[in-house]
Amino acid sequence: MKIKTLDDMEFKGRTVIVRPDFNVPIDPTTKTIKDDSRIRSHAETIRELIERGAKVVILAHQGRPGEPDFLESLEIHAKRLSEILNRPVKYVHDLYGEAAKKAIRELKEGEVLVLKNVRTYPYETKKLSPEEHAKSEMVEALSSLADIFVLDGFSVAHRSHASVVGFTRRLPSCMGRVMERELRALSRIFERSERPCICILGGAKAEKGTKAIENLLKKDIADKVLLGGLIGQLLLVASGVDLGKPNIEFLKKKGIYEHLPKAKELLREFAGRIELPVDVAIDIEGRRKELSTGELPTQYLIYDIGTETAKRYSEVIKTARSILVSGPLGAYEKDQFVKGTEIVFK
Repeated sequence: MKIKTLDDMEFKGRTVIVRPDFNVPIDPTTKTIKDDSRIRSHAETIRELIERGAKVVILAHQGRPGEPDFLESLEIHAKRLSEILNRPVKYVHDLYGEAAKKAIRELKEGEVLVLKNVRTYPYETKKLSPEEHAKSEMVEALSSLADIFVLDGFSVAHRSHASVVGFTRRLPSCMGRVMERELRALSRIFERSERPCICILGGAKAEKGTKAIENLLKKDIADKVLLGGLIGQLLLVASGVDLGKPNIEFLKKKGIYEHLPKAKELLREFAGRIELPVDVAIDIEGRRKELSTGELPTQYLIYDIGTETAKRYSEVIKTARSILVSGPLGAYEKDQFVKGTEIVFK
């Protein structure tokens, strides 16, 4: 793939900064990890680096500042990783200050250190070029203490954030095993997928959703696209469905509503190839209630596709020879709103 992998690098005795995606579902009340799947996936890369004698420094995030799942400390992530690896994992509540620098310098071969949430750094998510991010205080400080950068967070790789792109301009870099596995799977879909190819798009981060739909259908990669999550809500609005003021305001808050003209264009151009929800699930004081799209608008927030939609999508999926999935179809971290995703994914 013309991108270096772990196989192309020598790690013994080297200090390696690893950027995984440790952004996991957090219980809003207890602030505990509800699903450690992502940490378990990245443990494969981290374990290999340990076995090859690296000194591993983990730079990751949890949520966004101001959001319910945001945690400044990643100590619980370090503890869970320690359990998965069955070996001690260090944590320092610092990012690139003296405490972090001291902890990095003291690492021995085969040891792992997790730093504080990288999104506590104000410039982490600034819209800057890789070259500009490379000159940031955090990247300069940590790069001076490291030998290699490993990007393993496929699900954050599209973002021009300091911890994702800055180090690639300062350190020899490669991708980890999770990134490698995802790219190989995508290359099979994009280059030689068996037809019919069905794409399922969901998730709460739908800024690039309309572009993804256009690429998948215009380039004839997918035969059909099934929508859920916030991108599904946007295209429902584009189709003429009034979701209700709270849901429209939420789409605007997330910066998704501005893509409405493009969503309308996609529905006109690819009629019959885009499947939209026919019912949704709302949250009424913590209870799940399903409404058909004909019963909208609603004063309550939409958190999931409805059961009828999930069943319809399942029938389409059964016809597929290739399936591409990106994101859950509802707020699956809430127990009462995992249903749609669960039915479709099964």
